Amino acid sequence: MLLADLARTSREIAATSARSAKVTLLAQLFRTAEPAEAPVAVTYLAGRLPQRRTGVGWRTLMEHPPPAAAPRLTVADVDAALGRIAAVSGKGSQTERKRLLHTLMSAATEEEQLFLIRLIGGELRQGALDALAVEGLSAAVGADPVDVRRAVMLGGSLGTVAQALLARGPAALADFRLTVGRPVLPMLAQTAKDVDEALDRLGPCAVEEKLDGIRVQVHRDGESVRVYTRTLDEITDRLPEVVAAAHGLAARQAVLDGEVIALDQDERPRPFQEVSGRVGSRLDVLGARESLPLSPVFFDLLAVDGRDLLDLPVGQRHEELARVVPAPQRVRRLVVTDPGDGKCRDAAREFTGQVLARGHEGVVCKALDSRYSAGRRGASWLKVKPVHTLDLVVLAAEWGHGRRTGKLSNLHLGARRPDGSFAMLGKTFKGLTDALLTWQTERLRNIAVSSAAWGVTVRPELVVEVAFDGVQQSSRYPAGVTLRFARVVRYRQDKTADQADTVETVVALRGQRTPLSG
Repeated sequence: MLLADLARTSREIAATSARSAKVTLLAQLFRTAEPAEAPVAVTYLAGRLPQRRTGVGWRTLMEHPPPAAAPRLTVADVDAALGRIAAVSGKGSQTERKRLLHTLMSAATEEEQLFLIRLIGGELRQGALDALAVEGLSAAVGADPVDVRRAVMLGGSLGTVAQALLARGPAALADFRLTVGRPVLPMLAQTAKDVDEALDRLGPCAVEEKLDGIRVQVHRDGESVRVYTRTLDEITDRLPEVVAAAHGLAARQAVLDGEVIALDQDERPRPFQEVSGRVGSRLDVLGARESLPLSPVFFDLLAVDGRDLLDLPVGQRHEELARVVPAPQRVRRLVVTDPGDGKCRDAAREFTGQVLARGHEGVVCKALDSRYSAGRRGASWLKVKPVHTLDLVVLAAEWGHGRRTGKLSNLHLGARRPDGSFAMLGKTFKGLTDALLTWQTERLRNIAVSSAAWGVTVRPELVVEVAFDGVQQSSRYPAGVTLRFARVVRYRQDKTADQADTVETVVALRGQRTPLSG
């Protein structure tokens, strides 16, 4: 496949607002793709790189050579070239990256250059591309979109499924089953403002602790144990406590969903940043374990001893979980069988209060008949926290004043639009510690696309969790709303910009005056 075909399709998708038209364009592209090209093509269209980072800055991208007269670059050529650029390191690496990028850009036409600049610079936004690509891929090979979506959930990658389908057709979907050792995308929760709303929406449900830790998926197959993050990265070597816990299960084979947290001497959770730093550290794991031991807490069981439990209701999955995992390693929960009964509601509120009193984030309410929808933010799981938070993207930052002089301080915050771009919702400089200001300034300088006396505009890739008291109408910002008393909670380095909250989500919260939940 020529890069020109991909660049043209990308432009045409961005130019149309009709979902059906976007799906048709994707189907046409898939029909012309070779199976081996599909994973890279899908990744590029979604605005991502298989290499994740190339080390190429915006200024270097702007120094590109004159374009080629005719298209000749293939998708495979580009992937190989970017792989070489990403692999450059050591003395003289910046010069070598520039040379390799110049060679690549010299072979690209004007439209291809524009596509590559936006792709490498993180500015290629197609809007819900993964969901549309499932439909386009289904149409291209004559498969049921529901079956393709499930295969993507279980395979963990749209590209992997696309390659198999283009090579062998719908019969390839049978290959994508829950397999111990191959991680699946985790099920996610929607939000409710409080427990009463969650009970009204769900009916009979389980109310579980919501722990502020790192999501983990644990696979045990005999003596072999593997641990994965919510983004499916393997971190087994960093978490010996989790490996030991997995070896202690009352099952030889299992796939579990849970969190790792750190507790202080009073059994209260330690800050998320400490847990994140421990999980992210690859050096001196034994020493890190001594200074900050982690505790795995499991809340779901997806498979056990050869049995796939995904389609069982949550109540039955928990029965299996209780049989396999000892109580200290299971999340606390309360089953509400009759949400219409006042005593049941009081019990749910009391349980939530106890969870908060122990220092945890809130609760997750799960409909008792809900199946495990891997990779989906389903309406059958609802999370409730006492203070509302949103995951927003940093669009720009202003230089600080006073003791913050020389630091990028006031953040411009954006939510995702349906087309993948971002709408600014407001600004905040609250909640930033001195250490976070220093880190933030360095990081934002590295991803700046322009600078001025007031501050910098940056590539929209950093996700920050922001707490706020409410959403109010505002003619000052493009979405017509802004956040009231916004303050930074933490940066979400485990999330990408396409996982940030949407404008639709923010607008839906407008006018709520009670403490919000999210």
